[in-house]
Amino acid sequence: MTAKVEIYSSMWCPFCFRAKKLLQSKGVDFIEIDVDGDPKVREEMRDRADGRYTVPQIFIDDVGIGGSDDLAELDQAGKLDAMLAGA
Repeated sequence: MTAKVEIYSSMWCPFCFRAKKLLQSKGVDFIEIDVDGDPKVREEMRDRADGRYTVPQIFIDDVGIGGSDDLAELDQAGKLDAMLAGA
């Protein structure tokens, strides 16, 4: 079983690009949710992310893990692969 991965992002965000690139390098399928131009989507993200309003906001199996730096830290700590596998 693989984890459900969602990423709230903006087209012009370099941190979003970096997070998506890391996920793609691991062969992970993810759902990208664009927050540009839709205040309701950004509000949904903020609600799910405990008030965080910057992009990207990444969710693995509906658990908010934070942004691009948080994703990279999980990978460097050797914890990301298990999360992505749904373990």
